[in-house]
Amino acid sequence: MKNNDVLRSIRYTFDFDDDTMIKIFAEAELGVTRAEVCDWLKAEEDPEYKPINDYKLATFLNGLINHKRGKKEGKQPVPESRLTNNLILKKLKIALNLTTEDMLQILEKAERKISPHELSAFFRRPEQSQYRLCKDQIMRNFLHGLQLVYRGN
Repeated sequence: MKNNDVLRSIRYTFDFDDDTMIKIFAEAELGVTRAEVCDWLKAEEDPEYKPINDYKLATFLNGLINHKRGKKEGKQPVPESRLTNNLILKKLKIALNLTTEDMLQILEKAERKISPHELSAFFRRPEQSQYRLCKDQIMRNFLHGLQLVYRGN
């Protein structure tokens, strides 16, 4: 799934304005401009569209954790330079303080039913035999379910 789509979806779900988006990046110690945020949120067809890289999206998700749960004392986590859907899902789970049951209900809202075992496989280490890659469709369903839960119909 494209990073810009994830960023757009989160912004829409929580109705963040440009200033809030900039503040969330700042909470993870990355300064961004309004122009950068606007370019990342534009449709791909727009000539001013710019893709957001993994590092900056990881920084945003770290900032979202700080924004939703409060900034922890000490050194901030280093943003990943390579993001996967599994990491995005994990960061959203942490930011929103979701339980496995919450996540399953969110997926059900988007008409995607998976078992608790399937869900837990997304949060395992890649070296473990039970690890499963979170495919784009599951990520899309989860983001859509978040919109239904946090924003309503």
